Amino acid sequence: MPVRDIPKNYRNITGKASSNKTETAYFESGLERDFLSVLEFDKDVVTYDVQPVAINWFDTKGKLRKYTPDVLVKTVDFETNKKTITLYEVKYRDDIRKNWKELKAKFKVGIRFAKKQGWRFKLITEKEIKTPYTDNARFLVPYVNQTLNEAFENLILDKLSALDETSVEVLLSELSKDPWRKAEILPTIWKLVGDKRIGCDLFLPITMASPIWDVGE
Repeated sequence: MPVRDIPKNYRNITGKASSNKTETAYFESGLERDFLSVLEFDKDVVTYDVQPVAINWFDTKGKLRKYTPDVLVKTVDFETNKKTITLYEVKYRDDIRKNWKELKAKFKVGIRFAKKQGWRFKLITEKEIKTPYTDNARFLVPYVNQTLNEAFENLILDKLSALDETSVEVLLSELSKDPWRKAEILPTIWKLVGDKRIGCDLFLPITMASPIWDVGE
């Protein structure tokens, strides 16, 4: 559980995201929400915890302070079985500029604490998070979390193999002319894209016209 309550915030977006990797998918800003979407979508991320630790420290005046980093992420490279734990701080760049003196001291505390645990510490901002890849992750995660329709799976992959590279729109048209049937099939296509069983450039905005291809699995 988070070490402190997530307060209501009328300036930013607050809430709890749906998650299969943690019970604590709380966020205090749109930026944190987007970052959690990326974690949900990343197959190498095994688990994560929001606001997992409170670090007590003394400032230069000897005053006891507390610093609570945003997210602790556990990843596994399934090819090498290498495990990594990273303590993340998620901040907007203008917040860092405005509050650099105070935040710099906290970040140093976070770095030292993480190092003692054998973890990494990483600061991440909207420059890394606010990307087409993140938008795609937010769009695809709900489909990835759905149960796979095996009948549609075979139908889709067989047709895509015959078409080679195409688009979602063309693939649907090849599968059915009935708009209701298309609406039934489409979620399975997006799930297969999210599961990376259908190839698609996830670093470009996904649309119905996006190129997709058979990955040969």
